Amino acid sequence: MAKLPVEKMRELERRFGEIEARMSAGPAADVYVKLASEYSELEPVVKKIREYEKAISEAADLEALLADKTTDKDMRELAEMELPEIESRIEELEKDMQVLLLPKDAADEKSAILEIRAGTGGSEAALFAGDLFRMYERFAASKGWKVEVLSASEGEAGGYKEIIATISGRGVFSKLKFESGVHRVQRVPETEASGRIHTSAATVAVLPEAEEIDIEIRPEDIRIDTMRASGAGGQHVNTTDSAVRITHLPTGLIVTSSEKSQHQNRAKAMQVLRSRLYDIERQKVDSERSADRKSQVGSGDRSERIRTYNFPQGRVTDHRINLTLYKLDRMIEGEIDELVDALIADYQAGQLAQLGEQH
Repeated sequence: MAKLPVEKMRELERRFGEIEARMSAGPAADVYVKLASEYSELEPVVKKIREYEKAISEAADLEALLADKTTDKDMRELAEMELPEIESRIEELEKDMQVLLLPKDAADEKSAILEIRAGTGGSEAALFAGDLFRMYERFAASKGWKVEVLSASEGEAGGYKEIIATISGRGVFSKLKFESGVHRVQRVPETEASGRIHTSAATVAVLPEAEEIDIEIRPEDIRIDTMRASGAGGQHVNTTDSAVRITHLPTGLIVTSSEKSQHQNRAKAMQVLRSRLYDIERQKVDSERSADRKSQVGSGDRSERIRTYNFPQGRVTDHRINLTLYKLDRMIEGEIDELVDALIADYQAGQLAQLGEQH
């Protein structure tokens, strides 16, 4: 096991104390919000560091008692009983600390933008895209996160050709970031009389939601077009005249949104554009950083086939970590914690192994 970075632990404790002091001094609201965010990130780590330091000092006291010739028999027996317990506690705490002290992804605590697009397989792919969206929607509900659809293009037989939504809450991106990639489904379509199994696919992209401070979009870099949305006729004809298309000229990225309110449309389209640009920046940094060591789970390659949902066999297989679970019916209802946790654990194990190689 790699040694714990004592210097880093001291630095985190010092920073935590500094934030506490600044927060109690009553700073301006915007400064307070930033401090509170950093405080809540550091709190579990510092709590664990303090537990660890306490356990180390308790172990040292017990060892001193045992080394002291004048310690009476009862005290010695008690110390001999307690020492192994404390030592195994220290070992557990060291493992926890190593995970907590891993380099953090700056975007982990953010909300996310979820984009699902039907791939090969026609209307069956659109139905599957709908199933995936509902799966994430239910998973989000179980976590107390808020889901808001930004834009959707429905499939002819139901489901979605494309759907984009925000999932708001703390740490959404850290839980969903390994969902990006191609999801494949194998099942008998309801329209298929002969009962043959079809394979179709949908692509999922999970982007960290970018704030204005994360990415600056200059007014001269965008072109905003207002289009006539295809709404119902009659009395609604004016209310739907509001679809907005924003083109980011330097990259050629195009984002559209077609809600009832034009003002809302612009805000939503900017939100998606900002997150896509932020994602491009992150991908660039990541590929530079990991050119020499591409982490299997964290590669985030959107064209990579990551998971297969096989309905006849009731199984879900994640190809990156070779994990197969025979509970597809429950997973499609949003119970994907086991899979999400396994992907995070695999990623952390990879990071720990890399740290071990560096030491």
